[in-house]
Amino acid sequence: MGTPPELKHVHGTQSLLQTQAQCWRRPRLIARELAWRWLFGIPALLLLSVCARRLLTVLFAAHTGIEEFSLQQPVIAAQIVRASYHAILPAALELARWAAPLLMVGWAIASGIGRAFVLRALAPGSRFRTVSLCLLQLLRVCALTLTWLAWFVMVRWAAARTITHLPPGAEPSLVAFAAWLICLSISSFIVWALWSWILSIAGVLVIVDNRSLPSAVAGSARLGSLAMQLMEVNLVLGIVKLALIVLAMVFSAIPLPFEVQMSGNALYLWWAAVGVWYLAASDFFQVARLAAFVEFCQCRQKLRGNM
Repeated sequence: MGTPPELKHVHGTQSLLQTQAQCWRRPRLIARELAWRWLFGIPALLLLSVCARRLLTVLFAAHTGIEEFSLQQPVIAAQIVRASYHAILPAALELARWAAPLLMVGWAIASGIGRAFVLRALAPGSRFRTVSLCLLQLLRVCALTLTWLAWFVMVRWAAARTITHLPPGAEPSLVAFAAWLICLSISSFIVWALWSWILSIAGVLVIVDNRSLPSAVAGSARLGSLAMQLMEVNLVLGIVKLALIVLAMVFSAIPLPFEVQMSGNALYLWWAAVGVWYLAASDFFQVARLAAFVEFCQCRQKLRGNM
């Protein structure tokens, strides 16, 4: 099914600033998004912190020399990284067997219910389709997990190429590994941003077009030239998220030259404030993306009705 001619000449980002301004003027809408994300995110972070403490306990008990890690000694650093990886891998896999499914299902339920309320605010009069949205979000988090696993496999390949599995006489290169890590991370992020809109727009089709879940998933891949506009919006907001990450890193590093005057709890509070700012800003742009998707779908629906 194609896109109406009137919509083909509209770029996905032409009305994005206006959509963001409209979202900014609706604090209750942003509050809904923040509420469901943080109600799930805070317990999830506490659970992850418990898992991280267990892994750190295992790591320090293995005496891998992680305390002496230094980039100025690449050979010793490579040995420490390899020993630390093998030390915590069994414990990490054991924790992942129960923590990963719990977090995935919890995220699917929380995001499905939360998105139902957000979409209801963006499309007044629509039906609550919480079960369909929860199943769709479970599908999305499974796809994201597969993307993370693919990224991890590529990072392992880069580590073997530059650090762990080298020919005799070759010296490990942590700089080359860091370069591979950055390139692979950005590439994976861009690939996810290019195609993940399909699962995002399926949730909008469930609400706006009142479709079933299989019909929405199938229809999200057959939107004609509208697909390019949705991909454009998703990619632009993905780049915005990368910019937010860079800004958060810059803000986090601001106190470091003044660590004599600002250290301990004050430094931790600053980092916590930067983290909260990043999460709130990221959630706002998630609402803007969803609002843009709803606006395009409603416009497409009206144009089809007038034809």
